[in-house]
Amino acid sequence: SDEFDVESLLETDESLSWRRPELGLDVVRKLRRGVWALQAELDLHGMRTDEAREQTSAFLREAQLKGLRCVRIVHGKGLGSPGRQPVLKDKVKRWLVQSDRVLAFVQARADEGGVGALVVLLQTGKTGSSAIG
Repeated sequence: SDEFDVESLLETDESLSWRRPELGLDVVRKLRRGVWALQAELDLHGMRTDEAREQTSAFLREAQLKGLRCVRIVHGKGLGSPGRQPVLKDKVKRWLVQSDRVLAFVQARADEGGVGALVVLLQTGKTGSSAIG
């Protein structure tokens, strides 16, 4: 859902992060440090919300089916959006929090896209929910 209030579930520190409650803080630290190698990337630049939601859902499904553990989703900084305000940035966070496939995510490091991307840690072995939103 695009209306899901994700802000109450996000840790806001020097760089945005989220993790499932059953996971330790070390998971977020390791994700930030790049302990897991990035195995795939989805670039949502120029997509409308509905297309981005479908592409994100399909990307997460395919990544999990391939056994991938760590992926990057580039949502952009919003510089091309009306009012130069990010639209997909907040929506992608909402979608990821609602997906059973996602264990945690952090804002990408500067050399990985910074505020325009998220690094996502995926479940392994479970199929999770098939759709987002």
